[in-house]
Amino acid sequence: MSNQPDLVITNATVVNALGRQEAHIVIREGRITALVDAAEAAPDAARTIDASGKLVIPGGVDGHCHVAQVTGRFRTLDDYRTTSTAALWGGTTTIIDFGIPRDAQETPLAAVLHKKELATESRCDVALHGAVISWDETVPWQLEQLAAEGVRSVKMYTTNRGTTMADGGTILKVMREMVRLDGLTYIHAEHDAIIADCTEQHAQDGRIGIGHLHRTRPELAEEVSVKETLAMAEYTTAPVYFVHQSTPGAVDLVTEARRRGLEAYSETCPHYVTLADSVYGSKFPEWFACCPPMRNAETVAALKSRLAAGAIHTMSSDHSCYDLSQKRERTDDVRAMPHGLPGVETRMPVTFTTMTSSGASVEDFVEVFSAGPARINAVPGKGRIAEGFDADLVIFDPAEERTVDGPALHMGTDFSPFDGHALTGWPAVVISNGRVVLDAEGFHDPGAAGRFITRNGFRQHQSAIPAAAAHAAAATL
Repeated sequence: MSNQPDLVITNATVVNALGRQEAHIVIREGRITALVDAAEAAPDAARTIDASGKLVIPGGVDGHCHVAQVTGRFRTLDDYRTTSTAALWGGTTTIIDFGIPRDAQETPLAAVLHKKELATESRCDVALHGAVISWDETVPWQLEQLAAEGVRSVKMYTTNRGTTMADGGTILKVMREMVRLDGLTYIHAEHDAIIADCTEQHAQDGRIGIGHLHRTRPELAEEVSVKETLAMAEYTTAPVYFVHQSTPGAVDLVTEARRRGLEAYSETCPHYVTLADSVYGSKFPEWFACCPPMRNAETVAALKSRLAAGAIHTMSSDHSCYDLSQKRERTDDVRAMPHGLPGVETRMPVTFTTMTSSGASVEDFVEVFSAGPARINAVPGKGRIAEGFDADLVIFDPAEERTVDGPALHMGTDFSPFDGHALTGWPAVVISNGRVVLDAEGFHDPGAAGRFITRNGFRQHQSAIPAAAAHAAAATL
């Protein structure tokens, strides 16, 4: 067997979350085997790519995707082949999906095993979160089985009564189990009673169409729910991760909890730091149907500043692939519409453009795009360009600008909420597990090459972080 590397990326400006270096990146059998100082000669390889003048960052880790998701009578139009292909086009090489029970008959374990089977068609690596809606005596055993499968996080919703909502007792009990199993509790935080009442008041007034979505789900509902959930996390000592935070107040609550020693994390999404609630008065308000909704311009600016300052730990897409025909079925009633936006492919340029325009560094971008999601979700081998890590890499020009053309993207839908936006920082070359899947010649379908990633225990993984990385993580406290 030849000792020649499979691939060498020469003259690379390697940017990790903790700094950058000039190096040749040596890849063999899907892993990074060495970083050779750029002042030295690059080793011969079966293939060489010259990255001169560009940056090389770790492949993106999107910790919040919904693939082939069934919610009520709606099903997203994608499958793993479609979403993973779009992810790779957008510089994301690992996605984490959710196994959410489709109805009362499907158990949390069955939901995850179903998604794991579907994921065998993925073009990129996949991990999974579980989900619990209601508590019964089988839940502890099911969570043990999920942990044995490498699924070390469980999502619960504090709203959506009658479908996905978990009550306070269920959340508390699941948190205790996740502590026992060294897992992470994911929370969709919106106070259900406030939202239900506010929505009903709007319905009675005849203001329940899509143009009023942002008024039916107030910022207060999110922040009250975050506060209540943090109290339960403090009581149970459970690590907790808040998905798609849309207000600076919600982020500040997590920041304050971390100062008190809680293991709490804030995620936001590209649309919450770029789009204001004025979109609901636009020509196509249905393009922006999601929960939580977009907030006012002042809130967006404050959230964006917290992202640039490092108070937000991850940037996820919350990818949900409905099309406009589904969105337009019931624009007259937000209660009957499917909510969620396509975004796995545009997460990289939207995040990069937003952060760097606010004064954040490329290293800061790498932290929320790749390193932070990999570390917090205990995904081994991801989020860093270093010897022994998976060869998931993106070569990109930070000055390259493109205008988003929603229908021309690869997400299996016919729109993008960022249609017409000029964005910088697009991938030129994407390497997944050592395979070049995107370059100047286009997309090279690797087939169903994505692997199911077995995740580590949360605290086990955090304790194994190298000292320098741990110091950087602590700096956000």
